[in-house]
Amino acid sequence: MENTRMYADSVTAVPSRAPLPTSDPASSAPTPTTAVPTTAAPASSRRRLLWHLGEMALAMVAGMLLLGPLWELAGAALGVGDTLARPEVAALVMATNMTVGMTVGMRYRAHRWHVVGEMGAAMYVPFLLLLVPFRAGLIDADALLLGGHLLMIPAMVLVAVRHRHEASAPVRRHRVVVALAHRWPAGLALLMTVDMWVDPSVLSPWTMLVLPGGYLVIGMARRTLGGRGVLATQLAGLAVWVALTLVAVLAGGRTADWLVAFGWLAHAGWDLAHHRGRVVPRGYAEFCVVLDVALAAVMVLAILTTDA
Repeated sequence: MENTRMYADSVTAVPSRAPLPTSDPASSAPTPTTAVPTTAAPASSRRRLLWHLGEMALAMVAGMLLLGPLWELAGAALGVGDTLARPEVAALVMATNMTVGMTVGMRYRAHRWHVVGEMGAAMYVPFLLLLVPFRAGLIDADALLLGGHLLMIPAMVLVAVRHRHEASAPVRRHRVVVALAHRWPAGLALLMTVDMWVDPSVLSPWTMLVLPGGYLVIGMARRTLGGRGVLATQLAGLAVWVALTLVAVLAGGRTADWLVAFGWLAHAGWDLAHHRGRVVPRGYAEFCVVLDVALAAVMVLAILTTDA
C-alpha cells in the first residue's frame, strides 16, 4: 500500500515510495495526510497586485508632475504652445508623461520590457480609441480626457493580472539609485513643487491650518495620540498655527505673505521633531519637511520677485 502526499499549493497527489519494513507494526501502517486549504497565498497575491498598481499610479503621477512643466516650457520656447493645448495633443502628451513615469518605476522593480510595453499600451490605447468619436464630433474634450482615464484603469488591471505570476528580470542597481529610491518621500515632495517654481506664488493663509491638522488626523487614525503629553503637544501646535493664520488674515498684504512663508518653514522644524514616527509614519514626516521647505522657498521667491 502506498502513501500519498498532498501539496497544498498545487493540490496534486504525488505517490511516494512504499515504507521500509520495521519491527514496529505501527510504523508500517499508512499515515495518509490531507491537503489543508489556505487563503494565505491568494490574499498575499491580491496584496502584491494592489501594491503594484498603487506603485504604478504614484509613478504615473510623478511623471505628470515632473514632465508637465517641461512640456509647457518647451512649447513656449518653440512657439507650439497652442498646438500642445489642443485636446487630442494634450491627451497624448499626458499619456506620454504617465508612461515615462510608469516605465521608470516598473524597470526599477525589475519588470521585463514586454510587460512594460503592454502597460504602456494601456496608457495610450484608451485615448487613441476615443480620438475617433472626438474627431467625429460625438464627444467633447472633457469626455475625451475623462473617458481615457476611466478606460485606462481596467486596462492596467488586465495587464497586471495577466503578468502577476511572472518572475522579475534580473537587474543590478547602482548604489546611488538605491539610495534615491529609499528617499522616495522627499523626491515626491520635490516633484509636487516643480510647477510652482515655474510660476511662483504665495499660498493662502488658510493653507497653514492643514499643517497641524494633518498630524491630528493621522494620529487619530493610527491611535498614536494616547501617549503622555502627545495630544496636548499636538493641540498646542494647532493653537499656534491657528493664531498665526488669523494674524496673517487680519494683516493682509505683504505682511501676510511673509507670515505664510514663515509658517510653512517653521512647520519643517515640527516635521523634524516627529521624524522618529511617534505620531505619523517616518515617511510622511520626511515628505512633509521637504514639501514645507520647498513651498516656503517658492513663496519667498514670489515675494522677492513681485512688487509690493
